[in-house]
Amino acid sequence: MNTLVESEPIKISDSEWEVMRVVWTKGKTDAKTINNLLSHSKGWKLATIKTLLGRLVKKDVLQTEQSGKKFVYSAKVTEEQTVRSATENIFSHICAKKVGSTIADMISEAELSQEDIDNIEDALLKKSPVTDVACNCIPGQCICKEDEMGE
Repeated sequence: MNTLVESEPIKISDSEWEVMRVVWTKGKTDAKTINNLLSHSKGWKLATIKTLLGRLVKKDVLQTEQSGKKFVYSAKVTEEQTVRSATENIFSHICAKKVGSTIADMISEAELSQEDIDNIEDALLKKSPVTDVACNCIPGQCICKEDEMGE
């Protein structure tokens, strides 16, 4: 599977996520199969699916090949890469000092299996704490910079 350059963010809409989840599950699939799976729950028409597929191809997250009269789509990025990019995007929009509490909030809101909890605990045990997390905001975006400026 081809992958985008690590630093390029993968930005897809909520509707595009729904389509990608089918593609990731199926490996290779066509518009009609995606439509059969999503049309009932989403109320989408085949034209909507084709529009979303076209956008995903333009965003370089899907590739297409012709098979007879139909086009077959496959992912150029993994689900893990896309989730990681979305997470990085979320964290880039908040103060670095709030990342830990945001992760804690996400954990408290999530339904987790024992395996999930074990994986989170393992990840935390491997993490070395820092003495202080530096604020990454522009002055005026959070109270950290205001405190530093004495305002």
